[in-house]
Amino acid sequence: QPMQLNFRQYSTQGAPLVILHGLFGSLGNWGQHSKELAEKFAVYGLDLRNHGASPHSDKMSYPLMAEDVLAFMDKNNIDSCHLIGHSMGGKVAMQLALDHPGRINRLIIVDIAPVSYPASAGGHDEIFAAMEAIDLGNLQSRVEADEIMKPYVDEPDIRRFLLTNLHRSSEGEFFWRLNLVAIKAHYDKLREGITSKRPFERAVLFVKGAMSNYIRKEDEQAILSLFPLASVKIVMNAGHWLHAEKPRAFQSIAMNFLIEAEE
Repeated sequence: QPMQLNFRQYSTQGAPLVILHGLFGSLGNWGQHSKELAEKFAVYGLDLRNHGASPHSDKMSYPLMAEDVLAFMDKNNIDSCHLIGHSMGGKVAMQLALDHPGRINRLIIVDIAPVSYPASAGGHDEIFAAMEAIDLGNLQSRVEADEIMKPYVDEPDIRRFLLTNLHRSSEGEFFWRLNLVAIKAHYDKLREGITSKRPFERAVLFVKGAMSNYIRKEDEQAILSLFPLASVKIVMNAGHWLHAEKPRAFQSIAMNFLIEAEE
């Protein structure tokens, strides 16, 4: 049963463009890019299941998450759209394009390949440990939460990103808005590769951070077997969060690729 995803519509003009965030993220992480792309496209930011303000479920896999996005498109009368996905959202985007090729026009995959990744990739074990170390019932402030996470996650930017998931109820109780338990339980599934019986025969752009090792030379074969028309652009001096680290460079790459489709 597909879930009704929380979304934000940034504009109504132009071809539909759907944007999918990564693991531990939400549509808010893409807010600035969504606003800028909305000058040319009808942009929709989505919260994937168990993330942001979307419903929680104890089931989680790429085929299920792709069906959630398809159900969103159906409900909002979007026959076909351009699609941008970062990291986990990129895998959801690939799955959707492969399963329902007629519904996707142009695809931008941000710093992820359709391959399986080792558990050590991305420092996610440390992230789970950091989030679980916080005793929500006794937590006094966000500053305190940040301090508790420091021994596990030393980059302030990553801690700041993770803490966007920490919310406070009207009674003043802290809670994680995402479904940490389900995400951890299905983490092995989220590391898996994307499979399909047939390739996606339209233009796909993979955008890689030069300092990230999520898209490697040896992943080329896997990419081209599923996406024979794929091309790759590299953003220099950027890692896995290249859209946040180098927003101008990413914005211009994305805009050029999508506008080409409109010409």
